[in-house]
Amino acid sequence: MRLLKKILKGLGLFILFLIIFLLILSVYIYQVSDLKPPTIENRTAESLQREVVDSTHFKIGNCFLQKNKFGLYEMYIEGDDFERGVIYGKLAKELIEYQEQAFTNEIQRMIPSPKYLKFLKYIIGFMNRDLTDFVIPEYQHEIYGISLSASEKFNWIGSNYSRQMNYHAAHDIGHALANMMLVGCTSFATWDEKSKDSLLIIGRNFDFYVGDDFAKNKIVAFYNPTKGHPFMSVIWGGFTGVVSGMNNKGISVTINAAKSSVPSGAATPVSLVAREILQYASNIDEAIQIAKERKMFVSESFLIGSAADNKAVVIEKTPDDLGVYESNTHEILCANHYQSEVLKNQKLNKEQIQNSASLYRYNRLQELLNETKINTPERTAQILRDYKGQKNQDIGLSNEKAVNQFIAHHSIIFEPKNQKVWVSTSPWQLGEYVCYDLTKIFSNSKPHPLYDEALDIKPDTLLYTKTFQQLENYLVLEKEFQNHHYFQPQKIVKTNPNYYDSYRIAGDIYSITNKKDSAIMMYQKALQYEIATQDEKKSIEEKIVRLKKLKP
Repeated sequence: MRLLKKILKGLGLFILFLIIFLLILSVYIYQVSDLKPPTIENRTAESLQREVVDSTHFKIGNCFLQKNKFGLYEMYIEGDDFERGVIYGKLAKELIEYQEQAFTNEIQRMIPSPKYLKFLKYIIGFMNRDLTDFVIPEYQHEIYGISLSASEKFNWIGSNYSRQMNYHAAHDIGHALANMMLVGCTSFATWDEKSKDSLLIIGRNFDFYVGDDFAKNKIVAFYNPTKGHPFMSVIWGGFTGVVSGMNNKGISVTINAAKSSVPSGAATPVSLVAREILQYASNIDEAIQIAKERKMFVSESFLIGSAADNKAVVIEKTPDDLGVYESNTHEILCANHYQSEVLKNQKLNKEQIQNSASLYRYNRLQELLNETKINTPERTAQILRDYKGQKNQDIGLSNEKAVNQFIAHHSIIFEPKNQKVWVSTSPWQLGEYVCYDLTKIFSNSKPHPLYDEALDIKPDTLLYTKTFQQLENYLVLEKEFQNHHYFQPQKIVKTNPNYYDSYRIAGDIYSITNKKDSAIMMYQKALQYEIATQDEKKSIEEKIVRLKKLKP
């Protein structure tokens, strides 16, 4: 009996110690995951007042935010780092709140468990506890200035500053955690004999999908910083990093995700590395040097266009290595795998080539460029809008293997030497590409309107076809299925009959409603079409095996 009491006492002490340890650990993680704002010596910018011109047009001094007739917001900002951030926040506070709501809604849809969401919040916070050590003071100050206008209703996630800083790493976290690949972008460039007038032309689709609402309010931002080069970038409310942009020296930057291992700790967010290149580089060598100096915690490709060099290269960077891929022709292509000698034979990259949609999409892009004798911005838009498979095959609408997956947050075209940029308008890249001239915009007398409508690229004629109506119907049904609203399975097959995922969804509905034979038939049908990834193919095959094992 005494021995039993000693054992129970010892067990009780151990449990008490464990509870105290976990409590201390929880408090520690909570404290370290909340990032401390930088110290700002001159805070006079906080007293600036926003002038309301109308419901979508605001001004502070020379800075402004306005919505154009195509639905794009246009923002011009100048000044020092903290001042820029404060002005950005005051001008776009409604857009910042909208974007944060859209982002959190989609995350809650993807992760419906409040407990797991809270757990994930602390894990990410702990991983990023040293994030500010890897962000240069200028961008810390700017992000802090923006955060002062963020809504406090999201404080359940963290403080305003912590949230806004961590959101700049969302791109990285999204494709690193289990390689979710929320980003599957495509980009390319042509120059010299491959382009009209030998001009460097760059095109890219930014296929970053975090729900439909997230992509609704795009901002074409024009930055005129006190230090560095003026530049433009396509962003969203609260974001000051760069995923697609060009500066007044003719440097363009676009980023494409590559396969990454799960990060073990904080590093510089990819978008802030791209921002630094855009703000401080004037040629390819300077861009490479900046990329070398920054530690990243995921793998990424930076397609860098340069007017000074009249060509483009791809900087490929992992947490440990850096490679530069240069083409020996007058064109260069970039999907979601590496091509440089330094990185192309890495294990993760080989897995990416074998299992993902990247190589297929790359080869389709090559086909389209082979068909292009002389590239122009208009032809670039045609390529970025292409939704067919290799050899013009019908692989269904919204297939990840297509250049145009109908999920693009934005699509963009650059002509660095002429300082021209074309930004897509909704839906996806099918609407008009609006042209901006950076030389005029960064001059003392800005054009009104900011865009040059005479140079706009017309909307895709696909918008006026039965195919587009089918696509819209398919996407409505797909969303209903994702929200657990089930319908007659044949409905979705009819809307997108050459897409494997129509049959996979139909099979899932039959399986959920205990119609085993019909489910197996649909899954087998799905396997007859062009499946985006090996993981998806394997998943469908496993569903067939599992259903066949069930008793009749």
